[in-house]
Amino acid sequence: MSFSRFRAFAAAAVLAWALPVWGHHSHGNYETDHYIEMQGVVKEIHWINPHTWVYMEVTNDDGSATLWTLEGGSINALVRRGWAEDTFAIGDTIDVRCHPLRGGAPSCLFGFLRTADGQEGEYD
Repeated sequence: MSFSRFRAFAAAAVLAWALPVWGHHSHGNYETDHYIEMQGVVKEIHWINPHTWVYMEVTNDDGSATLWTLEGGSINALVRRGWAEDTFAIGDTIDVRCHPLRGGAPSCLFGFLRTADGQEGEYD
């Protein structure tokens, strides 16, 4: 195999390996051109990679409750921003600003979070 042919093969192999990585980090399913803000009570926390998840119960204007699914960044990204696994807990009331899921389901991509003790920061 000639060197130029080997380089072409190697480049194609690297590109084929890298494409799924790019696709994984797409936020195309969220409306990233605007945020919604809400307050709710934390029901579940999944401090896992590659994305953290928080389930939050939000009281609607009519008094009913909706369980929202909030997708956050990876553990390493959140730790670099000053968050820890015990920064907030189940039962805490938190305020969030996030990008809603396209299609209207009660789910969003975390943007910013304020805990009950006033700690604020980016959560994605």
